[in-house]
Amino acid sequence: MQGQQKILTGAEIIWETLERLGVEYVFGYPGGAILPTYDALTRSRIHHVLVRHEQGATHMADGYARASGRVGVAMATSGPGATNMVTGIATAMMDSSPIVCITGQVGSSVIGTDAFQETDITGITIPITKHNYLITRAEDIGPSLREAFQIAASDRPGPVLVDITKDAQLGSCEFSWEAAAPKPHRHAPVHFPKEPALEEAAALIAQAERPVILAGHGIILSGAEREVQALAEKADIPVALTLLGLGAFPASHSLSLGMMGMHGESWVNEAIQNADLLIALGMRFDDRVTGKLSTYALKAKKIHVEIDRAEINKNVHVDVPLIGDLREVLVQLLPAVKSARHSEWRDKINASKQDTAVRDIQNLPDNGHLYAAHVINALWRETHGNAVVVTDVGQHQMWEAQYYHHEHSRSLITSGGLGTMGFALPAAIGAKFARPEAEVWVIAGDGGFQMTMAELATIVQEKLNVKIAIINNGYLGMVRQWQEFFYEGRYASTPLLSPDFSKLADAYGIPGLTVTKRSQVIPALETARYHAGAALIDFRVEQEDSVYPMVPAGADLHAMIRRPGPLVETPSDE
Repeated sequence: MQGQQKILTGAEIIWETLERLGVEYVFGYPGGAILPTYDALTRSRIHHVLVRHEQGATHMADGYARASGRVGVAMATSGPGATNMVTGIATAMMDSSPIVCITGQVGSSVIGTDAFQETDITGITIPITKHNYLITRAEDIGPSLREAFQIAASDRPGPVLVDITKDAQLGSCEFSWEAAAPKPHRHAPVHFPKEPALEEAAALIAQAERPVILAGHGIILSGAEREVQALAEKADIPVALTLLGLGAFPASHSLSLGMMGMHGESWVNEAIQNADLLIALGMRFDDRVTGKLSTYALKAKKIHVEIDRAEINKNVHVDVPLIGDLREVLVQLLPAVKSARHSEWRDKINASKQDTAVRDIQNLPDNGHLYAAHVINALWRETHGNAVVVTDVGQHQMWEAQYYHHEHSRSLITSGGLGTMGFALPAAIGAKFARPEAEVWVIAGDGGFQMTMAELATIVQEKLNVKIAIINNGYLGMVRQWQEFFYEGRYASTPLLSPDFSKLADAYGIPGLTVTKRSQVIPALETARYHAGAALIDFRVEQEDSVYPMVPAGADLHAMIRRPGPLVETPSDE
């Protein structure tokens, strides 16, 4: 039908447009106001994944987007269906993840009357979307959807919501794919750094004696991994990574320092504080990275490469802003960068690393306690670092960042900016659809897992091979840690009752294992990995272990709380 017009209902236009945009999967939950669209689904080639909660649909679309780099799609009905998506939309917005959420809306004639399941979802989501639409005519569906995909994926990616009234879905009109093409304009101006700014940046790099690259999520979004590695190697610059930047620079590379920030490695934070030049690439200087702003990297000049002009000088004043797509900027900058060696600076960092490195958990004696770090490090070794790991939020998330060493982009999928508990299980489902050949592991705490564990049914219904590791310490672990450190150990509402997770898994038809000893970890991982389908392991770990080091909120980046004795610090795993 290329180039031809045909009469379609609005509901049929939705699926026709999605198919032509290359969408293979939609994650959703039907209801009254979106029912015409679900009826038209029966005539579409798109595979619909029935979720168990609309929040799960948005996280699945988000996980799909992060694992693939393509736009993820979620769908729900009006009212509570749409409002259940809000947390997932906000998660995608904070982490610049391209998703399009399609919601049904009550008929246009009753909008504003408090009709059954009417909610102003476009009004609700204005602060947490790049753009949103309320569509009341079938003729506007195709153009709006095409534009929504363009906005979601362009510039700094993010979520877009398209709210479509029931009468628009039921109405009919002529549909032409060509006529529905989005207007040839951008919603954000295109920025290219000027030659003087590039020259100034290159001069600062040439003059620096103690430079550090701060590698953020924007490297992955821009596809700039090769250019970042070329810059680091050419100018011999150590690379520190944000949580969402992990994998953008290989952990095994000699210039890789590891994660920075609140739970970053001590030598990384000390290097940042002592640097004379910071080159921030696709990161936004958020509070979890900088610590106290008034004492952050005072000795350092700062170059900031960022696609979003609003992030420049928002938190940290920079000396040379380079606004534009990161990969394109680096392509322009690299020829002007001179080759250099900073052996003395690297030796100093390595000495600090040897003196203050995290404990080598493989060499710690087995004293009968099972620590989460044992589990995650063993998982890294068993998978050879090749799994796609999807974490929830909390202590286990930080332990994963410390003990699972990521070599490749899009191998860690986690909620950074919003810190959304319940993210991991549904996001892993989306990731598995995006990369069916990949080994996908969920790492979740007992608290976050219970928020969205109903999606186990989705895994079974879709016959997905997703492995699940629950780090079960019987607490809301990170909150408990803060209560221990800053509230004199008053554990208010953090001890947590959980079901027997292995029996729960069995109820869904998923093999479940329970591990209580360090000696059981590797056999359990092997059993789960070689099972043909989904598997769940309940790791019952030390209850009052804490994540170290830790920079208290609002403290200087170098003012870290270190793990107390009697454990002896040794060099980290190589």
